[in-house]
Amino acid sequence: MIVVEHRYLGHSGLKVSEIIFGNWLTLDGQIAEDTQAACVRAALDAGITTFDTADIYSRGHAEEVLGRALAGIRRESLVIATKVCLPTGPGPNDRGLSRKHIMESCHASLRRLRTDYVDLYQAHRFDGNTPLEETIRAFADLVRQGKALHIGVSEWTAAQIEKGQELARPLGVPLVSNQPQYSMLWRVIEPEVVPMCERLGLSQIVFSPVAQGVLTGKYLPGREAPAGSRADDAQGSRFVSRYMSDTVLERVQRLRPIAEEAGLTMAQLAVAWVLRNPNVAAAIIGASRPEQVAENAAVGGRRLDDSIMKRIDEVLDELVDRDPAKTATMFAVMPAWRR
Repeated sequence: MIVVEHRYLGHSGLKVSEIIFGNWLTLDGQIAEDTQAACVRAALDAGITTFDTADIYSRGHAEEVLGRALAGIRRESLVIATKVCLPTGPGPNDRGLSRKHIMESCHASLRRLRTDYVDLYQAHRFDGNTPLEETIRAFADLVRQGKALHIGVSEWTAAQIEKGQELARPLGVPLVSNQPQYSMLWRVIEPEVVPMCERLGLSQIVFSPVAQGVLTGKYLPGREAPAGSRADDAQGSRFVSRYMSDTVLERVQRLRPIAEEAGLTMAQLAVAWVLRNPNVAAAIIGASRPEQVAENAAVGGRRLDDSIMKRIDEVLDELVDRDPAKTATMFAVMPAWRR
């Protein structure tokens, strides 16, 4: 029986499932809606209670699909998170963290998700063009209006998180989470972001724990990417390409016996690895098939011992990126609106 455990989010009383179902690329128009709905049902069947999305995913379509898939499920049993910042239209105010965009985007997300409130509303990126005071006050007003219960950020640097928390706490709406990229290969949050969040009471909700699929072991050195895989897709390949060297792929294959000895699949090993970090409340998984959801959810409650963690470090060693200056650099350029 799959047991997905729940963890407190930051210093709040909100519990999230340690495995979160996310619908970035997998629900971003890449698979049929009935398959998407089946993946959501598989997540619910596996004990996953937390779902993450964003207004920019497939230009709002992903939120609509998630809203339809969750229709009829007792709302109080779910934790729904979405995000705001990246472009949702062609206009000059259709992006960023201005009060106007935050308010309008929140209302649009609620309509698409078919709910009166979201449990977690997150700043998808930092907006250096808007006064942070304006951003935090807008989030605080949404909390007071009952349209968001908690607020968080995504891919903010340690300094940005510190300043944001400094402004949020006096308003009674402290930041409770940060959503960064984090995996065995990408550890840029460890030197600065994690220590700052531990001090300020935020948890990490990490995305891409399997490094865009590379840590599943499906990509083999010297071979073309499997047809239909993320590396074979025009959109997905933009994010996975930096891991596709034979050097990286050969090292990843050396993780296979470690996973087998632990009784885990490669994907499960990668998810269990990020959950070993005490500041990580949850790992976001995506799936294009219901069985993928069940596989990743099955890692719930599994904890890697120190010897396994050490062996993983010995295999990957110099390939690991720990440079905190690279926080959000993969997504630093705000994408243009696509009709």
